Amino acid sequence: MTIVVGYIPTPEGEASLVAAVEEARRRDEPLHVVNVRASDSSEDRRYLEEPEVERLTGRLAGMGVIFEVQQLVRGKEPAEEIVGAAERLKASLIVIGIRRRRPTGKLIFGSQAQRILLDSECPVLAVKPST
Repeated sequence: MTIVVGYIPTPEGEASLVAAVEEARRRDEPLHVVNVRASDSSEDRRYLEEPEVERLTGRLAGMGVIFEVQQLVRGKEPAEEIVGAAERLKASLIVIGIRRRRPTGKLIFGSQAQRILLDSECPVLAVKPST
């Protein structure tokens, strides 16, 4: 079993990473970190550049968990990639970060978190950053 976490360099992404590491330790399971760039645009600040990947892997190495960082640029939505990784790895849990949005924002822009919650075959832990 594996814990899959969707990670982007935001407060929500940090909250999801911290919670996923805690769950990986508690369950004694490896961690699979997924970072997605949905488009071909190199301007996507949610996608980690090489120095950021190195910092992340160094940080995770110091946290005492077995981990893998996967970066995907295939034109698919992050929710699809995260759920797909969880299915492929037979994950026991997906961890995602969420933010507060107004109802109209959810209606107009959709919600990757909502898609993960609805499409996942395993439990999903949704966490918010501390305020």
